[in-house]
Amino acid sequence: MKNDKKAEIYIHVPFCARKCAYCDFVSFVTDDATKKAYFDALKKEITGTAESIGKIPVDSCFFGGGTPSLVDESFIVSTLDTIRDCFQLDKDAEITMEMNPDSVNDNKLRTYFDAGINRVSLGLQSTEDDELKLLSRIHDYDTFLRAYDRVRTTGFKNVNIDLMSGLPGQDKDKFLKTLKRVIDLKPQHISAYSLIIEENTPFYEKYKDGHGLPTEETDREIYHETYDTLAKAGFDRYEISNYAIPGYECRHNTGYWTRKNYLGFGIAAASLYENVRMSHRAGLKDYINCDFSLEKEALTKKDQMEEFMFLGLRLTKGVSKKDFYDEFNESMDSVYGEVLSKLTEEKLIVNGERVYLTELGLDLANYAMSRFLL
Repeated sequence: MKNDKKAEIYIHVPFCARKCAYCDFVSFVTDDATKKAYFDALKKEITGTAESIGKIPVDSCFFGGGTPSLVDESFIVSTLDTIRDCFQLDKDAEITMEMNPDSVNDNKLRTYFDAGINRVSLGLQSTEDDELKLLSRIHDYDTFLRAYDRVRTTGFKNVNIDLMSGLPGQDKDKFLKTLKRVIDLKPQHISAYSLIIEENTPFYEKYKDGHGLPTEETDREIYHETYDTLAKAGFDRYEISNYAIPGYECRHNTGYWTRKNYLGFGIAAASLYENVRMSHRAGLKDYINCDFSLEKEALTKKDQMEEFMFLGLRLTKGVSKKDFYDEFNESMDSVYGEVLSKLTEEKLIVNGERVYLTELGLDLANYAMSRFLL
C-alpha cells in the first residue's frame, strides 16, 4: 500500500467503571489523574508518529476501549483536534465513539456532536436485565433506552447497537426477544456476536467446560434466525456478525477486513502500515511515561496473501480475483487453486470472479478460512 491511499486511526481508551465478567480487553478502573496523564501521552504519540510518516490522509477514526465515553469529554475533543492537526482528516470521515449506556449524558453527547463525531456505537448486549446482571454490565435496559433517546435527540444519524448471544442459560426465543426490541428502535447498524469464553476472565473459570452454555446447535439456530429476522427488517449482513441498513456499513471495520493501512494509538493498540504489523509493548505506567515502543513484523508476500483471503472472506461479498491479481501480480487460482476446488466441492464457497462463503461456509467459517493459510 502506498502513502497516497487513505488510512484509518484507532484510539484505545483503556478505562472502565467496572470490568465485565466476559471481557479480556486491556482495560482498567483508575483515577482521573491517570486518565489525564494517559491522554497527554496519547497526544504525544500521535504527534510523534505524524512527524515520522508525514501528514497522511485519514478517512476514519474510531475511539474504542474500554469505555471511551467514561472519560472527560475534553480528552476526546483534544485528541481529535490533535489528529486533525497531524493528519489530513477527511471532512466526511467516519468518526465513531463507543459508549456504554451508563456513561452517556447530554453534555457529553453535544460536545461529541459539535466536535464532528458522527457515529455512535452503544454497548447493549441484551435487553434482559437478568442477562445484563450476569454479564456484570452496570446498566439495565431502561438506562440503555434513556441513553439511546439522548443519542437520537442530540442529532446522531448513524448508530450501532452491540448485541451478544450464546449467553449462559439463554435460548433462541430469549435472544430473539432482544433482537426484535432492538430492531424496533431503528438503529442503522447491529453487531450481533456470539459469546466467546476467553481465558483470564471470570466467565472462563465458570464456563470453560461449556456447562451451562447453549449447545452448538442452539448457537447455529440463533445465528440463522438472526440473519432471517434482520433481513426481513431491511438489514444487510455484510460481514459474519455485522448487519447494516444499506449505506451504513461500518467503514472503519471494513477497512480492517480489506487490509487498509491503519494506525492504532494507545496501549494494546495495533497497526498495519505499509505491510508492517505493529503492536504496543508498554503497559499503562510505561505508556504514561511515553514509552511508545512497538513490536514490529514485516509481512511477507505469503503473509499478505493469507490475510487477503482469511480477512476478506469475513465479508459476505468475499474477495475479488482481480483485486488479488492487482495486489500480488499472481492469479488467485495459481496460488489457491487446490483449496478453491476442495472448498467448492465441500459447498463452503462460491468460486467465481469473486470468492465468498456459502451459508454452510459461514457456519464453518473458521475451518474454511483456515484453509487459506499456505
